Amino acid sequence: MRYLSSLILLFSLGVFISCESTSGNGEHQENGPMVLEKENFKHYADYFNKMENENIAQAIPNDSAWAWMEKNIPLFESPQKSFEEMFYYRWWTLRKHIQETPHGYGITEFLVERSYSDEYNLISCALGHHVQEFKWLHDKEYINQNVHVWYRGNDGGRMNKLMSFSSWTASALYDKYLVDGDKDFLLDMYPDLVDEYFEWENIRRRDDGLFWQHDVKDGMEESLSGSRHEKNARPTINSYMYGNAKALAKIAEMKGEDSLVTVFKAKADTLQQLVEETLWNEEDKFFETFKEADTSANVREAIGFIPWYFNLPEDNATYNKAWEQLMDEEGFLGPFGLTTAERRSPRFRSHGTGTCEWDGAVWPFATSQTMTAMANFMNDYDQDIVDKEDYYHLFNRYVESQSYRGRPYIGEYLDETTGYWLMGDRERSRYYNHSTFNDLLINGLIGIRPKEGNAVEVSPLIPQEKWEWFCLDNVKYKGNILTIIWDKTGEKYGKGKGFMLFKNGEKVVSAENLEKLSVE
Repeated sequence: MRYLSSLILLFSLGVFISCESTSGNGEHQENGPMVLEKENFKHYADYFNKMENENIAQAIPNDSAWAWMEKNIPLFESPQKSFEEMFYYRWWTLRKHIQETPHGYGITEFLVERSYSDEYNLISCALGHHVQEFKWLHDKEYINQNVHVWYRGNDGGRMNKLMSFSSWTASALYDKYLVDGDKDFLLDMYPDLVDEYFEWENIRRRDDGLFWQHDVKDGMEESLSGSRHEKNARPTINSYMYGNAKALAKIAEMKGEDSLVTVFKAKADTLQQLVEETLWNEEDKFFETFKEADTSANVREAIGFIPWYFNLPEDNATYNKAWEQLMDEEGFLGPFGLTTAERRSPRFRSHGTGTCEWDGAVWPFATSQTMTAMANFMNDYDQDIVDKEDYYHLFNRYVESQSYRGRPYIGEYLDETTGYWLMGDRERSRYYNHSTFNDLLINGLIGIRPKEGNAVEVSPLIPQEKWEWFCLDNVKYKGNILTIIWDKTGEKYGKGKGFMLFKNGEKVVSAENLEKLSVE
């Protein structure tokens, strides 16, 4: 009898182990999507594969695209199919940029070779965007290895051109840690990130403590406020360095290095004060470039919203007024998206076309930065300037703009009035990996706001009456699978009425309306 009981116990354990299996690397294998069926979205990849000839194949060619997607991506369903299609299109295009290098996976910006790239055709300009977008993939090795290539792929040191462009990598990697919980990776990268920060101070810090940069080395050449040669204190690099300092203070605290916690907190505080005192133009009510000659550029550009990407400005009515320009058609609101300079400026679109102008045309790079900043402003600041209708309106324009000749398309930059992609016929522009989209949808529109520890917040920026239902499923968050459902009547998904958050298939919090959900 004792022998039979042992067999029953072993059999039970065997069933348990088979259900809760581990992957080849010993990690726990989480459950899959709770509601949505992966196969129901395969048709998107099939369509994209047939849409046009595959120009360049890297580590994951088109014929393997869906197999990669179903293993790695969250699933999204909404009644507005343009949003849904673009969600899968941007994942489909993202994997085109994954390549194999002798040091691990690398992630490209252009598919075609560029003369100014580093080895393996890598360009560091959009590295922060890459980290933010890739952090939602189930397999973290793609972005982890890419970061390792950048920082250690040159005989153990950083690549020669890592610092060719301004960077918010430390901040982005901390954001990634809040999603995947990979403390070991973050702490392993910490010395490299500290070394990089101090090197930026060596090569770009002014005597007054602000950082200077050429507009081209911000990836924003031919701007209204600068040039390819002027050493201006720009909202970009100073906000990035503030965000990096904040992140490094938090990582230093995790590492137990109290002295560096103090150092980096002080650096962040100093930069906040300098940006508010020097880059804020009181007459224009906007953060603007401070020229090499120590005068304001006196022109509003989209980079003036970047401080909120890192929650740099104090929460007060003075700085909040900058956001009055966002939805102003003389400010930054164009028919096909957010312009990179204010439309009322007499120099707007004055630099011609075809040389990467940031003089007003719509750049997805800047749009994704501005909309990330906007989501922070709406969630973390006491304001009544922009609302959910505004966020949805801009997101909808962002979706509509990503089309060319009747097909989904993402390129470099476009005309704000016609929507015409200004380099759309150039091979280099296709699948330009220079912005985020799915991070905006997950983190902004649907509203997963990662938190420290085991907490999570969901703060949707979709107007209450816009959609009667939607579902974001199969989201990997700190080793768990999150499912978010909005079902106004309860009839679409059969999981109840209202707004609901599920963890590994179990409902943990809900609300009757589309409102903020918090779980500790």
